[in-house]
Amino acid sequence: MTQITLDATLATRLSTLAAPVELCDPSGRILGRFVPVVDLSELEFDAPEVSDEELDRREQSTEWYTTEEVLAHLKKLGDA
Repeated sequence: MTQITLDATLATRLSTLAAPVELCDPSGRILGRFVPVVDLSELEFDAPEVSDEELDRREQSTEWYTTEEVLAHLKKLGDA
């Protein structure tokens, strides 16, 4: 991939962005899009709250579905 070195002013402006932006020439023609890098290491992901009782109930369940059965059910829901 080709790299383009930005001047300090543009680099500073882009470094403060948190969302994608379109880059345009002076006439307003879109040249491309800039998507800032997101550092996911700072995010905390919470696991869903599932009680021990619910986990036990799921483990004891004898009702299981194949992938094909699940896909057929989803297709049926989409056709409705």
